[in-house]
Amino acid sequence: MVLVRYDKMPPNKTLKGHKLLVALPSWKPSKEEVDAVKARYPDLEVLVGEFSKITKEQWKDVTVLLTGYSPEGLPDKDAVPRLEYVQLSSAGANAVASDPLFTDTDVAFCTANGVHGPQISEWIIATFLSFQHHLSSYLEKQKLGKWVRSNDPTVDAVKQRVGILGYGSIGRQTARVATAMGMEVHAYTLHERKTPESKRDDTYAPAGLGDPEGIFPTKWFFGESKEELHEFLGSGLDLLVVAMPLTQKTTGMISAPEFKVLSERKTFVSNIARGPIINTGDLIEALDKELIRGAALDVTDPEPLPDGHPLWSAKNAIVTPHISGASTSYFDRVWAILKLNLQRLSEGKDYTNKVNKREGY
Repeated sequence: MVLVRYDKMPPNKTLKGHKLLVALPSWKPSKEEVDAVKARYPDLEVLVGEFSKITKEQWKDVTVLLTGYSPEGLPDKDAVPRLEYVQLSSAGANAVASDPLFTDTDVAFCTANGVHGPQISEWIIATFLSFQHHLSSYLEKQKLGKWVRSNDPTVDAVKQRVGILGYGSIGRQTARVATAMGMEVHAYTLHERKTPESKRDDTYAPAGLGDPEGIFPTKWFFGESKEELHEFLGSGLDLLVVAMPLTQKTTGMISAPEFKVLSERKTFVSNIARGPIINTGDLIEALDKELIRGAALDVTDPEPLPDGHPLWSAKNAIVTPHISGASTSYFDRVWAILKLNLQRLSEGKDYTNKVNKREGY
């Protein structure tokens, strides 16, 4: 059975007939936040509960679901005949991409793309600057009580070039921060972005942040071929930020041939996307042979990274346990996206951050 949904509906200012279920494993909205939504949409029913405790009777009337991908998965598609829109708390949809509710229905799925931009861009810049300024070495000397200066040169960020592989919300906020530091930005996307309209991004971003008009890159690369990717990687990058979603096309995207291109500049590689985008064995070899100057990895393949894995001891590698997206403001931003999409639903407009099911993001 395939359930049919429609992207655009007539305006429904009070959201009459709609029921919102908030079922997140680690967060609940405050009473004030729920009351504000009810005041805005007086006919909207709001239920906050634990995923595993929602009854069949409660599921059948749910039209809007805010959830993370819990161990229970998503509800059975036959249990939610009125469901129209799922708001995920994750930046990507790869965790739900094979679920029948995603694949066999026209239910709209929206990501939390944009909530991570501020904190992840800070992590990217912090780890890069830490490496450039030899902070890990100085911290080790501090523990030993040694006042010893490094003999290695300190290179500041001014006029350094950052290449952002995947110019989404994280990439755009990173570009904003890097530009403020005097860096030059190159962007790479799968599709061509020649016109101002094509460079624009209408996904969620906190007010005043990101690059909604696409103005920060001084050069924009695009394409799906190795040759086009290598042109970007060979454009004199001091820092490569991997910010692509994980798909069949991007798995293993950065491997030995790409590290060979990056070796011309000894590019520092930062991966905050997904571990399998980079071939781990080739990355370790590139680090140990100093083909690249270093790497900052918040994601790995495998993940979690096992004890004793060679990546832990790879030369000039900074490894953190997938925490770059952590922030006390995380769920406040997820809630902001939900409210924005409730507004769009009430106006009969299409959703923000809607997943293209064919592309997978």
